[in-house]
Amino acid sequence: MTAKRPPWDLATLQRIAQTHPTPFHLYDERGIRENARRLRAAFAWSPGFREYFAVKATPNPYILEILQQEGCGVDCSSLAELVLVDRVGFRGDAIMFTSNETPAEEYAKAKALGALINVDDLSHVEYLRTKVGLPTSLCFRYNPGPLREGNAIIGKPEEAKYGLTRPQLVEAYRLSRSLGVRQFGLHTMVASNELNPEFFVETARMLFQLIVEIAEELDIRMDFVNLGGGIGIPYRPEQQPVDLAQVGEGVRQAYVDIIERAGLHPLRICMENGRVMTGPYGYLITRAIHRKDIYKQYVGVDACMANLMRPGMYGAYHHITVLGKEDQPNDHTYDVVGSLCENNDKFAIDRQLPKIEPGDLLAIHDTGAHGHAMGFQYNGKLRSAELLWREDGTVRQIRRAETLDDLFATLDFSGLKGA
Repeated sequence: MTAKRPPWDLATLQRIAQTHPTPFHLYDERGIRENARRLRAAFAWSPGFREYFAVKATPNPYILEILQQEGCGVDCSSLAELVLVDRVGFRGDAIMFTSNETPAEEYAKAKALGALINVDDLSHVEYLRTKVGLPTSLCFRYNPGPLREGNAIIGKPEEAKYGLTRPQLVEAYRLSRSLGVRQFGLHTMVASNELNPEFFVETARMLFQLIVEIAEELDIRMDFVNLGGGIGIPYRPEQQPVDLAQVGEGVRQAYVDIIERAGLHPLRICMENGRVMTGPYGYLITRAIHRKDIYKQYVGVDACMANLMRPGMYGAYHHITVLGKEDQPNDHTYDVVGSLCENNDKFAIDRQLPKIEPGDLLAIHDTGAHGHAMGFQYNGKLRSAELLWREDGTVRQIRRAETLDDLFATLDFSGLKGA
């Protein structure tokens, strides 16, 4: 079992909390950079390899700039994400646009930025042509259906709303070529939070083989293949991180066996990971404010599900460290809860932890992806600040906490008698 501890001690977090009230998300810049370099090194054998970070995981300009400096592109799925990466300075093929049921204005923005557009349905070729105009390069998202098992989180591909079937894929390439498209890519996404490295190697083999078949059937040579993302992280102490070097080597062997043997080298390799890039390097720091003993023992904290949705929404496990009590026995059983008027507003259920007193600081682990990004304002809860622990040991606020003025900014009080 791996000891999960945050990289900061109690005294450090107490100092931070003096100027940045809890709750807040705190990100470790060094951890993010070192991890991005590990992924890049794992695919160093592939000229032009690029990780397109899934912006939806952590849509903050400072995080995006760090990843940009480490050679990453970005994968966007909405107009807001396109505008965000544009303001950070991403341009052209450093942007992948992967969306579904996409409005014309979003395609138009992606095209204006020169992004690689990843099309989700055969009908979208004509939609793009008439509403926006076709770019000279297109990628298509493949849904293998029963030909490829998804994992337990993402479910069966044949029940997913995403992507094209194989016959539709062939028709999409044939049609788009006839309409003037000259560069092509292929993409799939069949896993989420997967910890088995062989899963990604087998997905690469599936795509490589399909590329060979399309080349033989249509005489179309792919310019790039996007292997998708879905590499998981060890949320639980007993889990091990995915060996990125093992994934890279497995994909390399598949590339040699299939792509090089078919004479289709070079083929640019891409991925679109989110969670594994930033997830382990973020923490939700919250303070215990209440204890309640009824049929169970509860610890109430000043964060709630609005700050971290995953435990309440999915029943997901997030490890919790009670700062300053790391070496004390976990001899108390608590539900760690927030103040939302919903009984699923729980960060942990029946969790073995040291004795917790009001005032204790808790670090909820692995919130660097799909943490703050999934926040909401039910019950009028305000989303927290985001802080960045710089490599030089300084702390920078990279998103301020919301205020009541922010919450009420879209309301119109002018017609009310009491206004």
